[in-house]
Amino acid sequence: MKNISNGMNLSIQNLSKRFGEVAVLHDINLEIQKGEFIAIVGKSGCGKSTLLRLIAGLEQPSAGNLQANGKEVKGYNEQTRVLFQEPRLLPWKKVIENVRICSVDKEEETAFEALQAVKLGDKRNKWPRVLSGGQKQRVSLARALAADPNLLLDEPLGALDALTRIEMQNLIEQLWFEKAFTAILVTHDVSEAVALADRVLLIEEGRIEMDIEIPLARPRPRDNDFIYFEKKILDRVMGREESIKSEQRDVEYSI
Repeated sequence: MKNISNGMNLSIQNLSKRFGEVAVLHDINLEIQKGEFIAIVGKSGCGKSTLLRLIAGLEQPSAGNLQANGKEVKGYNEQTRVLFQEPRLLPWKKVIENVRICSVDKEEETAFEALQAVKLGDKRNKWPRVLSGGQKQRVSLARALAADPNLLLDEPLGALDALTRIEMQNLIEQLWFEKAFTAILVTHDVSEAVALADRVLLIEEGRIEMDIEIPLARPRPRDNDFIYFEKKILDRVMGREESIKSEQRDVEYSI
């Protein structure tokens, strides 16, 4: 049984976010338990990355309440670290220093342990420029882990090739299980969401339109059960698309 004592409870109530006159999120209500792995899917512009930034405290809500472990998130949420699509390493610092500056105690030993966790201990004294794209993203993951946080993952694997992406998925799942943090992943890839998450949320037009549990044993082969959940989510997305197209055709015919 995975120890979840280090995870983060998250409670979101009636959360909304506007940018000027544009409403991005509408009355979001969500409960996430310690140690859960949540995936958020949806089309570009639906509000999923904005929700992640609100949880991280990088944006402030226009209305509603967001609590992490019972405390309202005001300003930067120190219980989290965000892993972005771009590694965002400092090119003038070696790998070990890139990790150390974000470690919980600023100690080199802590940074090296994080690098070993992502299987890059032998790259500690390399410059970021000599690393592959996958290695850079693993250093970024190590930097986040060194802070002993809960992870918010904003499409961190989107720029990787297919094989490296699968390797990173397996690594993230392994570290999540070992370190017992709460993980929230934003992704366009429904297959990735089903492979990694305990629950998948679908956001459409700023609202949570689906919250589905994925009760499959890990690791998850792409068998009939896997395809069932993948198809169920995709059908919901495509069904929404067809409904919108139908409404548009009706308007055109009426004109």
